[in-house]
Amino acid sequence: MRGHGWKWLLCTPALIVLLLAASGPLLIVAVYSFLSPGNMGGVSWEFTLEAWFRVFFRRDIFEPDLVEWNTAHLQVFWRSIWLSLQTTFICAFLGFPTAWFIATRPRLTRTIWLFLITIPFWTNLLIRTFAIQEMIRNNGTINAVLMWTGLIDSPIQMMFTEFAVLLGMAYVFLPLMVLPLYAAMEKMDFSLVEAGYDLYASRLNVLWHVILPQVKPGFIAGSILVFIPAIGAYVTPRILGGGRTMMLGNLIALQFGQGRNWPLGAALALLMLVVVVGALIFYLRVVGRNDEVRRG
Repeated sequence: MRGHGWKWLLCTPALIVLLLAASGPLLIVAVYSFLSPGNMGGVSWEFTLEAWFRVFFRRDIFEPDLVEWNTAHLQVFWRSIWLSLQTTFICAFLGFPTAWFIATRPRLTRTIWLFLITIPFWTNLLIRTFAIQEMIRNNGTINAVLMWTGLIDSPIQMMFTEFAVLLGMAYVFLPLMVLPLYAAMEKMDFSLVEAGYDLYASRLNVLWHVILPQVKPGFIAGSILVFIPAIGAYVTPRILGGGRTMMLGNLIALQFGQGRNWPLGAALALLMLVVVVGALIFYLRVVGRNDEVRRG
């Protein structure tokens, strides 16, 4: 500390920013979750656990003593987790061959392919979501082509369904899976793949026992990068799902907006944070276990 005190001084601006921009708002949300809702929004400084109670339970309007599970919130929780897991699986399923294709191209052309992968990040998320809406609405491109070819007689209802939300999130978050997988494949020892074929291993065995163990960190990192923003997605479920497919992010925004129940919204936000932290802890444990196996 005595010899490197100046380094701590250089870190002070960053620490202040982290304290004010991250820890400070999180602390405010945590405090709000234990307060009472105000009359016209905001909070009333009366300590209560009602917000946390209403996250999982609800009271009957006519019989307040009658308590039952808040099935509406539980359905939103399950839908958010299930759609996020599906999105992660789809991105992994599509991202692996995409990353493999890029990693096996000549070094001079890899930059071009990576440039094409990152192009969607140059466009606003709202615009990309409206582009998906244009594709799947009743008079959109997909239905128009299917009706023109005679495969269907009437438009297929795809908008305002879980399929629309899943398609939109997979499209939005796919690059977040491709890039970590490509980074892992670029460092992979391809001589092991050749050795597997020389030992008469099938393509499936080489994939399962040689390639996947080497790119596993890329899969884990990509899954975290996709799952975390997917579970808190707001724009895509709001536009493509409408009011029929509400996710956790929409439920939180509803409580801070029309619901005017800030404590309940804060409790829901903290619950989502717990899920995200749990996913990160799982990631760190898996990566740490892989490092120990490699060192051993």
